[in-house]
Formats: sequence, C-alpha cells, structure tokens
Amino acid sequence: MVIAALRLNLHLPNVHSLKEKRSIVKSIVQRLRNEFNVSTAEVDGQDLHQRAVIGVACVSGSDAYAHGLLESVLRWVEENRPDVTILDGDIELL
Repeated sequence: MVIAALRLNLHLPNVHSLKEKRSIVKSIVQRLRNEFNVSTAEVDGQDLHQRAVIGVACVSGSDAYAHGLLESVLRWVEENRPDVTILDGDIELL
C-alpha cells in the first residue's frame, strides 16, 4: 500500500479579504475531490489573505500510479486556475 501526499503552496494575488480567499480555496478543494477522487483540505495559512496551502492525498497499490495522479492534480491547477499561482508543489510517497 502506498500513501501519497501533495502539498500545494498557492499565491492568490487578486484576493483582498478572507471571504474571497475562502471562496477560491473551497472551489479548488471541491473540484479536485470531484475530478480526481482524492482527499483534500486547506492545511495551513488560513489567516493569510493571499496565501493558501492545500493538502491532497491518495492511497494506491502502485507508487507510479499515486505519483502520476498527484502530478495530474498539479497540472490541473496550473491549467484550470489562472487566478492562482503555484509557489510550490511537493509530492511525497509514504
């Protein structure tokens, strides 16, 4: 069994309130759950207006599949969310 985790550090340049940020983060988290069947949550930076850290996790029987799935998640955010900038995307296999 392989557990894979992705830590997405995001910059939200056009956000000026926590309400705006929550709306964007909630949208991203829900879309990732629906598109990729992964577990997601905002894991850090909840009090910062223009920063968000989203954790994404999956369980698989294959290292390659788990890593590929999280790379797909990373690409999806890059391609479908032009309103956010990915500062860092670390994938870890456990």
